[in-house]
Amino acid sequence: MIGLLVMAYGGPDRIEDVEPYILDVRNHRPTAPALIAEMRARYARIGGRSPILERTRAQASALENALLGMGIDCRAWTGMRHWHPYIGDTLRSMEAADVRRAVGLVMAPHFSRMSIGAYVQKVQEAKTGIEVRVIASWHLMQEYLATVLELVERAARRFPEPVRARVPVVFTAHSLPERILGEGDPYATQFAETVEALRAKLDGRACHAAWQSAAHTGEPWLGPDAAAILDNLAAAGEKNVIIAPIGFTCEHVEILYDVDIEYREHAASVGMRMERIDMLNDHPLMMRGLAVRIRDEARRAGWV
Repeated sequence: MIGLLVMAYGGPDRIEDVEPYILDVRNHRPTAPALIAEMRARYARIGGRSPILERTRAQASALENALLGMGIDCRAWTGMRHWHPYIGDTLRSMEAADVRRAVGLVMAPHFSRMSIGAYVQKVQEAKTGIEVRVIASWHLMQEYLATVLELVERAARRFPEPVRARVPVVFTAHSLPERILGEGDPYATQFAETVEALRAKLDGRACHAAWQSAAHTGEPWLGPDAAAILDNLAAAGEKNVIIAPIGFTCEHVEILYDVDIEYREHAASVGMRMERIDMLNDHPLMMRGLAVRIRDEARRAGWV
């Protein structure tokens, strides 16, 4: 049997978990009470918790079923980077189940040493006897691109017939500190490549690349922020816009609050109607594409 470790960022299961979760994200550095209060307020507005764990478990189940359908003897587990079940705890559970070889998949398409690289570090820190091969990125996987295109067109159909064909799309990914550009990190380049691949298939629909969810750390982060793009579109007379958070695969606070509340309110304040695409979640097409990538990784390792 081959193990599959499906990894995601993690999020609090209840409002009482917000503070310990934020402290984990910040590596238990001293944290201002105002920041904790702000994050508690954000989670309160989205229902008091993050749905990321159940969404990731659904993705893991779909991938397991897809691999079994290919004849691959596989069992999937989920591990979170910053909350329960932690990646290390999941790996120890896998080891107890006699898993000795596993493919690791982070549910984010673009590689950065600060993002995917941090998951790899968590795997290494677990120090289990499992050989884990982590898939680095899948930002140009055709099934991923096709799923995004389907979701963009679905969102466009929410607008009236006369305008839906020309509603612009703002593609977003999580911002990171600008210093990664000087470090040779491929993250921004991969995001740009994804946007260009989508633009080429959108039949002339206006497309824009933007960043979101930048932290306030005292150093510059990648821009422009999506709010600035919304301002530019409104200034040009645009009344409608689609936000497509393609750097993420499921709903969590960066989607349910940053996009659905902050950007929607910002769009309304400049006279625009904003619609967000449905998230990728466990869309069958994308799951099949990822299952093939997992199978091929296992084949390269000589496991199947």
